[in-house]
Amino acid sequence: MTSTPGSAGPTAAATPRRPEHPSRVVRFTRPERWVHRTTAALVLLCVATAACLYVPQLAELVGRRALVVTVHEWSGVLVPAPFLAGLVSRSFRADLRRLNRARSPKFNRGQKAYASWLAGAVLVMLGTGLVMWFTHLTPLLWRTSSTFVHDWLALAVGIVLAGHIAKALADPEARRGMRTGSVERRWADLNHPGWTEELRKELDHE
Repeated sequence: MTSTPGSAGPTAAATPRRPEHPSRVVRFTRPERWVHRTTAALVLLCVATAACLYVPQLAELVGRRALVVTVHEWSGVLVPAPFLAGLVSRSFRADLRRLNRARSPKFNRGQKAYASWLAGAVLVMLGTGLVMWFTHLTPLLWRTSSTFVHDWLALAVGIVLAGHIAKALADPEARRGMRTGSVERRWADLNHPGWTEELRKELDHE
């Protein structure tokens, strides 16, 4: 008995096709990458202007101290702005929840600790910086204490940022993920196996 043309169509359609797992997976969305880049630019501007204010050789080279102070103050005040704007994005809010959950596999412990520490440091730097900026509104003790905390915390932030940049430079695929939004699945399987397992389950259920 011969089959009639088209008889294989319904049979093939009735058999569900298992979705294929792509070789690259989306790690960061466009809003998340925008928040990271803008925040990084503002923080680096703060660090650069701070160096020009505190290192005599740089201060002499750059000059125009009043302008450097103004740029430092405003870039510092604007550091939280990308974060606040990013809250409009659902994907950004979802990753914030993942960073705050101890068992979320998308980020490792070091990344979660870094994000929490930096968020706290930014708030302290912002608060102490405002006290130093508006000196006429606060007593001398507040200004002296704020200067001490601000200066030493700035040094700590610089060291931590240097470590963060060094880690990024040592991992091209991680940088590519932040630049393009996607990473190789092999890299994700090696560095975040729990996260890729979650992605596989989601894909299999589609």
